[in-house]
Amino acid sequence: MDVNAAVAAVAAIAGVLTGVIAMLAVRFSEREQRRPTRTSLHTDPVLPPGVDTVLSVLRSSAVVLDEADAVVKASSAAYALGLVRGGKLAVEPMLKMARDTRRDGEIRQVELDLPRRGTGRGEALAVSARVAPLGSRLVLLLVEDLTEARRIEAVRRDFVANVSHELKTPVGALSLLSEAVMDASDDPEAVERFAGRMQIEATRLTNLVQELIDLSRVQNDDPLEDAEPVRVDELVAEAIDRCRHAAGTKEITMAAAGADDLRIWGNRGQLAAALGNLVENAVNYSPARTRVGIAARTVVQPGGDLIEIAVTDQGIGISEKDKERVFERFYRVDPARSRATGGTGLGLAIVKHVAASHGGEVTVWSAEGQGSTFTLRLPEARAARDRAHRMSHRDDDTEGLGGEAGGASHPTPHGSADPSPHSSDPSAYATLPSPEVLP
Repeated sequence: MDVNAAVAAVAAIAGVLTGVIAMLAVRFSEREQRRPTRTSLHTDPVLPPGVDTVLSVLRSSAVVLDEADAVVKASSAAYALGLVRGGKLAVEPMLKMARDTRRDGEIRQVELDLPRRGTGRGEALAVSARVAPLGSRLVLLLVEDLTEARRIEAVRRDFVANVSHELKTPVGALSLLSEAVMDASDDPEAVERFAGRMQIEATRLTNLVQELIDLSRVQNDDPLEDAEPVRVDELVAEAIDRCRHAAGTKEITMAAAGADDLRIWGNRGQLAAALGNLVENAVNYSPARTRVGIAARTVVQPGGDLIEIAVTDQGIGISEKDKERVFERFYRVDPARSRATGGTGLGLAIVKHVAASHGGEVTVWSAEGQGSTFTLRLPEARAARDRAHRMSHRDDDTEGLGGEAGGASHPTPHGSADPSPHSSDPSAYATLPSPEVLP
């Protein structure tokens, strides 16, 4: 009995000791977990309350640095711009600003050009950097990407300069010609000659102002607010009629094919202006006794059929370097020829904007000395109406929604005729008929 009691007492004492040791180990482990380590002090310092939330909603790239210039927090945009690499701020001028601000507490701002990551073409990012103290130990760096804003400003500046130059030419010519008319008041032949020149310059000035208005309209207006099915053959006939006199003067043959029973969804006025500009350019840049062809066809696409309208000439052609810029405003392949034809350099820019606003595109194929082919690709009316019909069922709208082009839906005009069925073979344009020389 005494032996058993001794064994039980020893077991009880051992159990108590084991429990005490386990409790001490748990408390020691908890204390160690709560104790800040050197690593945690370096990588996860405490930000002032609310700062993390504010930084997460800023559009600017944000970087927070500690007293050792290590990155405490950085937004994803800062990594995308290449500001932060390996836990460090990689832009030396910004790092120097951060150190100066940490030393004296002053807010600093500077604009810099940074090399663009992933390109070897020397392109630069324009940024604005602002550094401010954040608490007693941290420094906040905010970086705004100004590249797009500078590009837009450069485009606007160039546009104003080009407009001023283009307006100055006919206005100056009119001023000189009016003086010549006054000086030659006793010479009827000279007066008639100068008056004819004044009429030409006045027409050029009128065309320039009108095309500036047209360009502004196609850039600012939504053409699909008044969209309707537009017959391609009517657009082609209108474009040919617009250039009939110029083509007849140069004995240029114009012919069209494939436009019957095709309809485009869009604004009739803008579509007519775009196609008219293409045909007019083809006539103006073609030598005498050559040919201009206008061909249309349907191209079957998974997202909806497209209508292609190709305008082909046998003119001077466009070089490879010029093809990249022909759709820029005021850009001319041959400035001397443009002056002779009265071109403003805005026609193709208008075509590009009309195509884009209608959910389509315009492309160019050309070879020097062989001519050019400009191709408009625009949504076909039936496909646009079908998409609108599906949207109307989805939205349970009893009035129905109109055609969709470029992701926008618009009211469908009542009483619009169904386009006729088209062939699904997109392999080639229809053969042009034998044309006649226009009078």
